[in-house]
Amino acid sequence: MAGDDLEKPLGVPEPGEAGGPEPEHRRKRRHVPVGMPIAALLALCLVGFVGWAVVVDDPTGGEPTAVVALPPGTIPATPNGAAPASEPGGAAAPADKPGADKPGTGQPGTGQKGAAPAAPAGGQTVTIIDGSTGKRQQVSVGAGESKAEAAGDGKADGKPSGQKPDVKVAAVEQSLLEATRHGHVPRIALDGTRPSVAYARKGPPASEAAVRVALVVGGLGVGSSGSAKALEKLPPVVSLAFVPYGTEVGPLAAKARGQGHEILLQLPMEPFDYPDNDPGPQTLLTSLTPEQNVDRMQWAMSRMQGYVGVVNYMGGRFTSTETAIGPVLREVAKRGLVYIDDGTSPRSLASQFAGANNLPFAKAAVVIDAVPSNAEIDRALARLETTARETGSAVGIARALPLSIERLTQWIKQAEGRGIVLVPITAITARAKAS
Repeated sequence: MAGDDLEKPLGVPEPGEAGGPEPEHRRKRRHVPVGMPIAALLALCLVGFVGWAVVVDDPTGGEPTAVVALPPGTIPATPNGAAPASEPGGAAAPADKPGADKPGTGQPGTGQKGAAPAAPAGGQTVTIIDGSTGKRQQVSVGAGESKAEAAGDGKADGKPSGQKPDVKVAAVEQSLLEATRHGHVPRIALDGTRPSVAYARKGPPASEAAVRVALVVGGLGVGSSGSAKALEKLPPVVSLAFVPYGTEVGPLAAKARGQGHEILLQLPMEPFDYPDNDPGPQTLLTSLTPEQNVDRMQWAMSRMQGYVGVVNYMGGRFTSTETAIGPVLREVAKRGLVYIDDGTSPRSLASQFAGANNLPFAKAAVVIDAVPSNAEIDRALARLETTARETGSAVGIARALPLSIERLTQWIKQAEGRGIVLVPITAITARAKAS
């Protein structure tokens, strides 16, 4: 008897015997077929996606888009022939398809009912498309200002004196744009043309001895009511400054230029009480390197087009720090713009660096609505007028507050009778540069 027989439990059959367990070498592992359900699920997803693509006629995938039909040359083309995007993430205009209205023609396609309104002579048609429903709405805008309005006399054929010209999309010169990672920013053209000259408004005729006043109203682009009131009430000779944060800052700036205003970009800069008082995202900071601040400035510059220069937005600490403001103003000069100091900080070094970099420059002599009340605004305007008479010219700056716009409008109506000539901001910077 073998030793193993002594260790064998009684009554238990051996492997392979009748009633015994299956031999180990014959045992097979049984696997759960998990691959088949996964493959079936993927196939179902693929079939569903293909079916949706076939049934739903939506090339934009449900993303809302806006198609603007403009005359050739209104928007500059890039070197390869494509139009530059005005906003990051902006959608391109889809191609015409059966059943869709043809933008700019005022004629419906086979699938649309009713005719769209025709654009006025020389005007443009703007087509707004709801990406989720496909509904289209065409809006006609006017042909723009007449020759009389372009000359600055405020009169148009068949229109009362002082009425605003029709809105138009202001053209931007491709030769004055440079592509960056943020979008297009201004530059000096290869032929030497500067944006501050190309986009300048021709001021009213005035002798060298005339008392000149330039008014800058800032804070536009972030408050719809204030921006709309400024565009409605203020005459074109008033320069308008836009903060680069509003979602509609680009169209508002184009509308302002279409009405004849010179426009400026308000560049957010670090104040003394930062971060308790924070101008907003992409603020230029003294703690950043010059390269980082220039990159942030290019982000702000890409938010709109057609401006003649920049003006500080806050920035008490930044403009008083030599290592911070110096590289920024060198970049502004390199791009052919003017720089306006809003006059809120007596410690600003901007004028020194502007002179060193051959940068056209002006500083506000009076902050008109530092105290926003009727009496204080009127006193500030009186100081502005006195300064202009003493020095020959002066710049006043205000915010787009309803009260400020109201008092400015009243003062402007009376200024001409007192011998004051209102001029755009570039008329002051050019004169300062020449002197």
